[in-house]
Amino acid sequence: MLTIATINVNGLRAAVRRGMPAWLEERRPDVMLLQELRAPDAVVRELLGEGWHVTHVEAAAKGRAGVAIASRLPFEAVREALPLPDGGEEPEGDVGRWVEADVRLADGRLLTLVSTYLYSGTAGTPSMDAKYAHLDRVTQRLTALAAQELAVIGGDINVGHRELDIKNWKGNRTSAGFLPAERAYLDRWYGELGLVDVARREAGDVAGPYTWWSWRGKAFDNDSGWRIDVQAATPALAEHVAESTVDRAATYDARFSDHAPYVVRYDVG
Repeated sequence: MLTIATINVNGLRAAVRRGMPAWLEERRPDVMLLQELRAPDAVVRELLGEGWHVTHVEAAAKGRAGVAIASRLPFEAVREALPLPDGGEEPEGDVGRWVEADVRLADGRLLTLVSTYLYSGTAGTPSMDAKYAHLDRVTQRLTALAAQELAVIGGDINVGHRELDIKNWKGNRTSAGFLPAERAYLDRWYGELGLVDVARREAGDVAGPYTWWSWRGKAFDNDSGWRIDVQAATPALAEHVAESTVDRAATYDARFSDHAPYVVRYDVG
């Protein structure tokens, strides 16, 4: 079994203080796809500890974004930027939002891992223009990844795909994260490109399972959340899913992030 966890830690230093090491000791994932580390590379490696192969991309602005892949399997290759078809460089604002690594499975096949943190954006502002431009570039890359045999894209995509993915979807119809134009990108990823939204396929047509709840108010206690942390797998990899779980903390105080880890076990031999 290969256990892959997708986690927006909302600041790695804060997550460690709040109890992430205890979760890690209990869960023992083989791979972590991490977002919003908000820490220098040296700090990230120190806090993750020994035994991990790590590729980490800091955001251009200190204390913002940042993505990483931590793997018990060694990397065959890493790509610390969103590969663009024309070979161009990422815009500065995109840095720290995409990282890739290839690992070799026991049967010799290559698995591509991606950790991504997409823009949240605010409707009607330039941040949405940046989000749509980034989504265009991401879709170009996903087109190539979807053609591979084994690939998984994990992360905080900051878009609820369907009404089932947001508790208060009616109140968010004009808000970033649930706009028709944003959701159309996911329609394409899970439709035309053929990628599999693992959590939705495994859970079926039920509300959630949510992965993010605001720190404010009673959102967590009332399970008023969003399902925005995903693993999108190629069909060949999705066929190997043995278990799909949102590690929702037992209580508000027990959370180490406002996002819950989303964990998938793949029976890849």
